[in-house]
Amino acid sequence: MDTHHITDVWDRVFGAQPDPSFWLVIVTGVLALGAVVPRTAWLLSRNAVTIAHEGGHGLIALVTGRRLDGIRLHSDTSGLTVSRGKPHGLGMVLTAAAGYIAPSLLGLAGAALLASGHITALLWGATALLLAMLVMIRNAYGVLTVVLAGGTFLLVSWLTTPQVQAAFAYAVVWFLLLGGVRPPFELQGKRRRGGAVDSDPDQLARLTHVPAAVWLGFFHVVTLCSLMGGGRWLLGL
Repeated sequence: MDTHHITDVWDRVFGAQPDPSFWLVIVTGVLALGAVVPRTAWLLSRNAVTIAHEGGHGLIALVTGRRLDGIRLHSDTSGLTVSRGKPHGLGMVLTAAAGYIAPSLLGLAGAALLASGHITALLWGATALLLAMLVMIRNAYGVLTVVLAGGTFLLVSWLTTPQVQAAFAYAVVWFLLLGGVRPPFELQGKRRRGGAVDSDPDQLARLTHVPAAVWLGFFHVVTLCSLMGGGRWLLGL
């Protein structure tokens, strides 16, 4: 590969693309909302939120020096991330806290990239994260979902027009921002009915002696603030 070709690829991936029309931003937001609010659509689309949730656990486990044994994704949209290390301390707390806020924070980071015109960089960055996550998947359904997600990002980023790339990127970021808000409310409902007795907030309560309800409130604050902040960036406000 010659230097000129390398430069072209670099510019294509990391260069800024023109801002899409305001109506495209609105339409993709509405489409994302349609994937989050109706129960039938959410039963399928929630798989993408689970990928981000478990990926958040796994990434923070590695960053804090824990050993990541593997990640499992299940067809009922649940997941499990197993890491080794001290069963207490800051690393364990951060790892346990990362899951429910990961989709929203990824959406917020994506909104920042889109606001600066880096549409292709976002698509390639997402592909790289999914590829890295694939190495740690330990079940067939998990491999299938991550491969399909990563392959979609790769094909869109390499084979489609800038307009299609923009529409896809904005839809994905809207989905992460909107979809990140729903799981904490679902967890709150399960806890009210006496379920989810060993959820992430319960584990955090045991680790920190801070009530699980406080941790659940923290998840609400992060996800809702991410939606408001990311939404403003996407809308150019």
